[in-house]
Amino acid sequence: MPKRWYILLLICSGLAFSSTTLAEGKTIRFATYNIAMGLENEGEIQHRLIAGDDENLRKIAAVIQQVRPDVVLLNEFDWFELDSALLFITRYLNKPQYDNQPINYAEALSGAVNTGVDSELDLDLNGTLGEPQDAWGFGRFPGQYGMVVLSRWPLKLQRSFRKFKWVDMPDALLPTREDGTSWYPDAVRAQLRLSSKSHWDVEVMIDGQPIHFLVSHPTPPVFDGPEDRNGRRNHDEIRLWADYIDPARSAYIYDDTGITGGLPAGTRFVIAGDLNADPVDGAATDNAALQLTEHTSINATCTPVSEGAAEASAAQGGKNLEQKGNPAADTGDFNDQWVGNLRLDYVLPSANLKLVGCGVYWPGQDQPGHNLINASDHHLVWVDIKL
Repeated sequence: MPKRWYILLLICSGLAFSSTTLAEGKTIRFATYNIAMGLENEGEIQHRLIAGDDENLRKIAAVIQQVRPDVVLLNEFDWFELDSALLFITRYLNKPQYDNQPINYAEALSGAVNTGVDSELDLDLNGTLGEPQDAWGFGRFPGQYGMVVLSRWPLKLQRSFRKFKWVDMPDALLPTREDGTSWYPDAVRAQLRLSSKSHWDVEVMIDGQPIHFLVSHPTPPVFDGPEDRNGRRNHDEIRLWADYIDPARSAYIYDDTGITGGLPAGTRFVIAGDLNADPVDGAATDNAALQLTEHTSINATCTPVSEGAAEASAAQGGKNLEQKGNPAADTGDFNDQWVGNLRLDYVLPSANLKLVGCGVYWPGQDQPGHNLINASDHHLVWVDIKL
């Protein structure tokens, strides 16, 4: 089946949505959730979706039904065929999961990503071609670790930056050798794409008012060597959005159609995704996340936290005891001996949007919903904005 952009138009079934939205009319909940459904085999996600009884998908749906975001990005949702998002909505979200009320989304958007797409180059320089690490983004098949946007409101893909080349970013942190020469051979360096999955600018039209939903999933800053090629790539994948929202820095950016530049001044936006970078802790290069959390065009006045994150950090110990950041702000639960829990998932509105609430769905052991959180090693993050 051809890999192309699509929007699924669904008929709203009258099911309940966010009570905040219905009550106030102008408060919108944006969310991001890495659902850890980047599976080992191509097409496996399709079988689980069709079955309608996959336990992890049921728990993921239950979390979404509990939080009830109006617009949500799902990271690590394998892209296989055009009905994947529709199947998730009709087989899981439209049905009560763990006694939660069903939720329906009017539109869904997904499309091609770089993961699993063979570059036909030796990107890790190990002398072997065609391995998962030789794809433009690490993956065993095209579409692994894909992205889906679900929305109550009309969606339109404005721009995609999947093919933007890393070398075309001014002062890019491309890896070098000890003598200062490029770690990548010239042929690889000239072609290597920056985005490990993709960067999408998706317009969400809310009562005639557009908000740009800027979504991505940068590569983890690990699984490399002293050259730090993944850490540097992660940094610059995050930097792409930091430059895109700044008219003084965005002129060099071009999208997949060749149009250059970034967002005009005053544009309202929300940046979302698993950035794989903690502002303080972890392996991220040069505190990569601070490029956004400290950006003057971003409203970062509300840091999402949860009781479950603080509780888990204290109970698990290990690397968590060495960290400097607020454990309540963690969004990912990882190996406590080697990594510890980190804040990796973000929903960051523009400074011209009123931020009225935020949180992480990570219930503590004695709180309702704690039985749902083991479906993924990440937790849903949300913010409420008022237009």
